[in-house]
Amino acid sequence: MTADPPTASVKPRSNMMTVIRVTSGNFLEMFDFFLFGFFASAIGAAFFPNSDEFARLMLVFATFGAGFLMRPLGALVLGAYVDRVGRRTGLVVTLAIMALGTLLIALTPSYATIHAYVPWLAYAAPALVLLGRLAQGFSAGVELGGVSVYLTEMAPPGQKGFYASWQSASQQVAIMVAAALGFALSSLLTPEQILAFGWRIPFFVGCLIIPVIFTLRRSLEETEVFLARKHRPDARTILASMATNWRLVVLGGMLVMMTTVSFYLVTVYTPTFGKSVLRLSATSSLAVTFCIGASNFIWLPLMGALSDRIGRRPLLLTFTILALLTSYPVLVWLVAGPTFGKMLAALLWLSFLYASYNGALIVALTEIMPVDVRTTGFSLAYSLATALFGGFTPAVSTWLIEITSDKAAPGLWMTAAAGVSLAATLILFRGGAHDASAGSEAPSPHL
Repeated sequence: MTADPPTASVKPRSNMMTVIRVTSGNFLEMFDFFLFGFFASAIGAAFFPNSDEFARLMLVFATFGAGFLMRPLGALVLGAYVDRVGRRTGLVVTLAIMALGTLLIALTPSYATIHAYVPWLAYAAPALVLLGRLAQGFSAGVELGGVSVYLTEMAPPGQKGFYASWQSASQQVAIMVAAALGFALSSLLTPEQILAFGWRIPFFVGCLIIPVIFTLRRSLEETEVFLARKHRPDARTILASMATNWRLVVLGGMLVMMTTVSFYLVTVYTPTFGKSVLRLSATSSLAVTFCIGASNFIWLPLMGALSDRIGRRPLLLTFTILALLTSYPVLVWLVAGPTFGKMLAALLWLSFLYASYNGALIVALTEIMPVDVRTTGFSLAYSLATALFGGFTPAVSTWLIEITSDKAAPGLWMTAAAGVSLAATLILFRGGAHDASAGSEAPSPHL
């Protein structure tokens, strides 16, 4: 009788440590992605020789977006690998590829440095940065899916939404850490020093924590759901299943539109939007970004847990409709008289929409995918939406403002994404179909 209490108390701690170990790589991936957006101006000055600020920013954001074009390929190749050999091994492999991309960006000399010694080789600088982004994008193609599926499969009954939400919550920790580092550098270094070398410091910090994350991930255990499977499909079978379920993948990608566009709008694009468009200080923009990360970190698990109680569909419908109605008007209000307080209020509202929707979205996407190809299906749907739309949100936002002369134009992009996701929600969850709640399991549809 005396042994019962310790047994009951150890399990939650064990589960929480598993969550930390599995999301640690997700933290690193997002940390590096955010840094690229945070220091877009400095990276543009270092690697893209162009005197026009708009052209330089477009080159930086195009390079940022190019990494997302590799995600569908990573989803198919690495997703099939994870579904065949296991969640644990796959997550270690994706971390290794991600680490290589990070090291390449951190260590590549600037265009000016190479040009000073070997002029004809100077364009190797932006090429190497692009290669690093492509490697990061390839690994990211399955990282989010692998982490989400692992968390869903190890979650206790009735808590899948809560556990899956920690995949996105780990990204918010990355936002806060990256924003805090950016804030500290902006306070301690001059703009010239940040352009010269300061922007590299956070990337080196990311490199230093890679060995720690490798140690954490290698201690993961395989999920019981995967071990219980009798059949392990090979790559050809998985690809055939994706072809058979192509409508499900497309609808899943449409479901992701709202979350991926709003995410990159309120996180990666915010520092540039605040500094270059609203003409607020860099420290103010980074402070807003930090608050957004903190807000998301609170709302994501709360909404994930709420989706376990009331179902995924009510949250998906509510927050796509709210995004449709408010995204553009909120930014119109902000740009009419930008201040730190108004920027904070506007972006916190948009982050609330993102986090509330995403809290239900991640687990819903795992539940609608066939279990044998769950990682590949999730990763392909998510990566297609991110590659074609979400990842290019900073570039699209910059372009929309340029051609319309409307500083609130990014709100139109988020509105369009919300409309697409609302349509997918109505199709996938019509009449409450496939909506798991209160511990029930949603069947995997074959549409």
